[in-house]
Amino acid sequence: MTGTDVLDLWDASAREHPDAPALVTAHRVLSYRDADRLTDAWAASLAARGARPGELVGLAFGDPARTVLGMLAALKAGAGFTVLDERLPPAARAELVHRTAAAVWLGDGGHAPEGAYVPAAPDGGEGADGTEGPGAARPAARAAASDAAYVLFTSGSTGRPKGTVVERDALRRFAGAVAGRLGLTPRDRWLQVASLGFDVLIEEVFPAFAAGAAVVCREDSRALDAEELHIALSRTRTTVVELSTQYWLEYARWLEHTGTTTPAALRTVVVGGERMDPRPYRAWQARQPAGLAHVYGLTECTVSSTFYTGLLPDDAEEVPLGTPLRDVEISIRRDGRRVPDGETGEIHIGGPLLARGFLDDEAATARRFVPDPEASRPGARLYVTGDLGRIDADGQLVFRGRADDQIKIRGHRLEPARVERALCAVAGVDQAVVFPDPEAGTALWAFTVPADPAAAPLPGGAERLTGADRDALVAPLEAELPDWAVPRVLYRVSALPKNPHGKVDKRRLATWATAGTGAGAPPVPRAPRPGPGDPLGGVLDLFREVLDAPGLGPDDDFFDHGGQSLLAMRLLARLRESHPAAAGLRASALFASPTPRLLAKALTDRENART
Repeated sequence: MTGTDVLDLWDASAREHPDAPALVTAHRVLSYRDADRLTDAWAASLAARGARPGELVGLAFGDPARTVLGMLAALKAGAGFTVLDERLPPAARAELVHRTAAAVWLGDGGHAPEGAYVPAAPDGGEGADGTEGPGAARPAARAAASDAAYVLFTSGSTGRPKGTVVERDALRRFAGAVAGRLGLTPRDRWLQVASLGFDVLIEEVFPAFAAGAAVVCREDSRALDAEELHIALSRTRTTVVELSTQYWLEYARWLEHTGTTTPAALRTVVVGGERMDPRPYRAWQARQPAGLAHVYGLTECTVSSTFYTGLLPDDAEEVPLGTPLRDVEISIRRDGRRVPDGETGEIHIGGPLLARGFLDDEAATARRFVPDPEASRPGARLYVTGDLGRIDADGQLVFRGRADDQIKIRGHRLEPARVERALCAVAGVDQAVVFPDPEAGTALWAFTVPADPAAAPLPGGAERLTGADRDALVAPLEAELPDWAVPRVLYRVSALPKNPHGKVDKRRLATWATAGTGAGAPPVPRAPRPGPGDPLGGVLDLFREVLDAPGLGPDDDFFDHGGQSLLAMRLLARLRESHPAAAGLRASALFASPTPRLLAKALTDRENART
């Protein structure tokens, strides 16, 4: 895998494996030859509209396949690309469109900016603007290694999202290194499942193309639940897939519950994004034929930096983050100086895979990308991750927590202070604290102190907010923050308790929440269950099980009680086991029927329609 530009990797695959599948969709398989001709035409169209080295092409498709083709076409035009996440609130989307100042936008989704177009359909037909299908030659512009390959926005853990600028040379090195580490070949198929605005998309696409493998795309960008994922893996003969830690846990739970093993063709599941519990990791390795690759990395360092693919020892207390990819330098430091192996310090990442920095933000770039005081080569930089770690006796990087209050929620980095500030900006809120739910860590809990003491519950108690009270706090946050950063379970307390160190005692808050009315209070009673033969009973039981809420009633809202996308997947998977009418029902059905009563009625209506 040689060459000086990331496109050299693509060109080598297209030249050596022209008839091999490059892009697999539900309706068509594009060979490397077909995809090469098509993206040449797209690149020519982009170049005619101003795409060139130093410029960006914006992508706003709802279709993953078109997004992948757009990324390749932008690089062929000499430009970089950025991907607009359709899940962002409209105001946040508009801000990102303004900040990227893309020369041209491709897209056809409802979130696409004005002026976006489709140069040619993936089937080689006529584009939305009347452009002819494949046939135009690739533009002659040749980008430099230091030109931007893409700009993707991090979660904005401390405020507005930061646009990370990754150069073409970093992308080339990364694609080749991952392809080599995972042993990818033209026989591999990598299923694309990440959200289109998430940096994991880069890892799903470019290493596969570097190896002459195929990228398998879903029909749309909606998340697949565990059963749908399993069906997609089987149907497409996928060999590699990458899942966030919590998504993988849902899939592992489903496999265990149904007594199923991974599809025969699947050989590697890449997992990362959050700390990994060793117990499910060992259970998977003991039972599932597909191997695991545990990865660690950050958007600012070109996705993944380390990989662990070994068998986890029985006495391991953590799943290692692994060893560095080629061209990645990992060091553990205190005050900029390396510490001996085995000692804990802050993880620093160096080497040519580092991003250029943050888009139009020199101050933030200088804070996080720092000169390496120990480097022998001029200009060497380090990225200061904020993660704590150590190098164990086997040379593996091991995660040891955070150096600050930053957390990871569903694979995204977040400083709770960002959400706490937003909550305190809502009228009537004096103080707020936010942290992940202690049980699963997949949703945010928020505890607020009202400005009016008369509105507070008794000291030592936590009052669960529902209905209009909850909506008054959530609605302003939904307009400002991405879905995963919005607390779904909210409580009101009279004061935030402190521990002996003067910090908010989150453990005591969680205890108050679990008790319902304060420490030592009796557990929440189970609400009455519908009588025998009433289909509502089974649905209500599953709501209570998935949400761990025995007091949940027939008209309680799934999302008001901590429900989110991963738990919705779990609920639908459990429903399919006992309700034939739930077959084919997507997790999005919960938005239309968010209570046990409404969902039970929807299932009854589906059953009646089938008979």
